[in-house]
Amino acid sequence: MEQFIKINPIDNVVIALKDFSAGESINVDGIAIIINEDVPRGHKISLRVIKQGEDIVKYGAPIGHALNNITAGSHIHVHNLKTNLAGTIKYCFDQKLNELTHKNRGLTFNGFKRKNGKTGIRNELWIVPTVGCVNGQAQMIIDRFKHEVAPTDIDAIEVFKHSYGCSQLGDDHVNTQKALADVINHPNSGGVLVMGLGCENNQIDQLKEQIGDYNPERVKFMVAQEVEDEIEAGLELLKELYEAMRNDKRESLPLSELKIGLKCGGSDGFSGITANPLVGVFSDFLVAQGGTTILTEVPEMFGAETQLMERAENNEVFEKTVSLINDFKNYYLKNELPVYENPSPGNKKGGITTLEDKSLGCTQKGGTATVVDVLRYAEPLKKNGLNLLSAPGNDLVAASALGFSGCQMVLFTTGRGTPFGSFVPTMKISTNSDLYNRKRNWIDFNAGNLVEGKTMDDVLEEFIEFIIKTANGEKLNHEKTGFKEIAIFKTGVTL
Repeated sequence: MEQFIKINPIDNVVIALKDFSAGESINVDGIAIIINEDVPRGHKISLRVIKQGEDIVKYGAPIGHALNNITAGSHIHVHNLKTNLAGTIKYCFDQKLNELTHKNRGLTFNGFKRKNGKTGIRNELWIVPTVGCVNGQAQMIIDRFKHEVAPTDIDAIEVFKHSYGCSQLGDDHVNTQKALADVINHPNSGGVLVMGLGCENNQIDQLKEQIGDYNPERVKFMVAQEVEDEIEAGLELLKELYEAMRNDKRESLPLSELKIGLKCGGSDGFSGITANPLVGVFSDFLVAQGGTTILTEVPEMFGAETQLMERAENNEVFEKTVSLINDFKNYYLKNELPVYENPSPGNKKGGITTLEDKSLGCTQKGGTATVVDVLRYAEPLKKNGLNLLSAPGNDLVAASALGFSGCQMVLFTTGRGTPFGSFVPTMKISTNSDLYNRKRNWIDFNAGNLVEGKTMDDVLEEFIEFIIKTANGEKLNHEKTGFKEIAIFKTGVTL
């Protein structure tokens, strides 16, 4: 196993693949460098003298500047490196498209083809509350249904609780309606009971306008204040939905039907070396099969956004990408917050220092494919290929947003680990083998072996096989434990 990695030939740092002690030496490009202080695994080591104010380069791009003169063999982190980021930027379109090397292999998976033409990879029965006030009653209905019917021929029965649907105004209220409508329309559900209270701002009649056309056999509505016993009434509706969906069968479908979200959380110094590049190569592979991926976490594009802008399909997509970035920066500035208030304490402990450092690793999940569209929050997918989506970096909010836009599955890379799951299958991919071995109840796939001798081609083949198994119905760890949630992005005033 290698002891360090130099990611790009022009980098002036390497990444430690083990814990180094002061006095140890490394040989980089034929030059021996003495490590002059302890450096934890995943952290950066300077390759030469870096003067105060000079850019520190990783991934072939600046990740900030030196706060003081740095000697060769030094530990580079928060004590001597600072971000270059500030406010909004004016961008020019300098298109640099890549030709994908993957070929269409004609692979298939077994999914559920819905009446409206959409494809699901699960057949689940859901209750979607219009407002948080009925969360408890919805849970009681689910509990009664599981006790009385105890079905074994569908994939899951869930209520997606949330605290919104009332006391919201303007875009904030509309975004909640759009997000809930997206859940109701999601093809991973075979049946949905929409449960309202009756006095909330998010009235069912208005929500129906966001839902659009729906199958009345698969989507039913109940207002708790309009029935005598909402538990009994809800239970009967759930039974009707179950009868309508219980005989749904999987059928063989091409990989072009897959729509997969790309997300990271609890990142570390290995994220941009192992798991994120693996997901990026898979994204390119799926796009080459005619499929779709979505990259989000806009604040974690700051500092790497030009690499995405260069891959815009045309000027319209470029301008939408510019708006995506600057609108999110203005959201920070409007709230009098710096745009670079990132990474998290866990990120820093794992070796990530600045937002540019994090972003240049984060955006690798989008591979090298052309960006075909940019979606607003809760906007459904329209084009196959690589899309960008407006959503924050928060794990559950961003993963939910990917599901809202139509992803049937989310690929979630992590170096620190997390047990959460969104309302669609959320595959945890570890950046290092230590995490995978310690948290087998959280982590579904290990990318850490990419720095332990396995080639990208070999790991990619294992990854493709595992993703197809998941699409075929094999449950991920969070599905086995029942950790499935939604989180809606709230930006406005609460009344």
